[in-house]
Amino acid sequence: MKLFYSPGACSVGIHVILEELGKPYELGLVALKDGAQHKPDYVAINPKSKVPALLRDDGSLLTEFPVIAMWLAKANPDAKLAPTDLEGETRCAEMLDYVCGTIHPQGFTRQFRTANFTPREEDFPKVVEQGKALAAKYFDVLEKTWAGDTWVLPSGYSVADAALFFVEYWATRRSGMTLPPRLDAHLKAMLARPAVQRALQQEGLPA
Repeated sequence: MKLFYSPGACSVGIHVILEELGKPYELGLVALKDGAQHKPDYVAINPKSKVPALLRDDGSLLTEFPVIAMWLAKANPDAKLAPTDLEGETRCAEMLDYVCGTIHPQGFTRQFRTANFTPREEDFPKVVEQGKALAAKYFDVLEKTWAGDTWVLPSGYSVADAALFFVEYWATRRSGMTLPPRLDAHLKAMLARPAVQRALQQEGLPA
């Protein structure tokens, strides 16, 4: 398998999952800051011009974080990275969608790619402020509805934790935000996992 990633992007969550699996894989660097996602060589691989993307052993490409995460979990059941009962699997998918479909774009894309939300540079600070406020709101929702213990799902560690990790990491390492207690404890537990440490080291990111 080959993971197309950009250092510190949401793809770090898939990178963590691959490290948890412990199976051989390659990394394909797509430097988003340099616009590499729009260059012909990468567009030929992934016309969506985004990361993560996973090139599977059979030569087919998977895109979209929730889909890649669940496929990796289901294709490697021995790793126990997703619940196997219907309710647990549904809750796992629910968390993946909330992180990737709401917290990421509304909370953090506003902060990191502000020009996507307004053409007026004088409005950039307001958009960033709005992004931080939304991220804090979404984190508070998770804090109040937390159903697990150390990990976000009652069934234990899963790909949902790898997804939540990347927005927690952004909040504390890039946005200067303070996480609510349960999420702060979750981030610390994630940073203590060897798979997370390896993924961060490989991407040149601070723990």
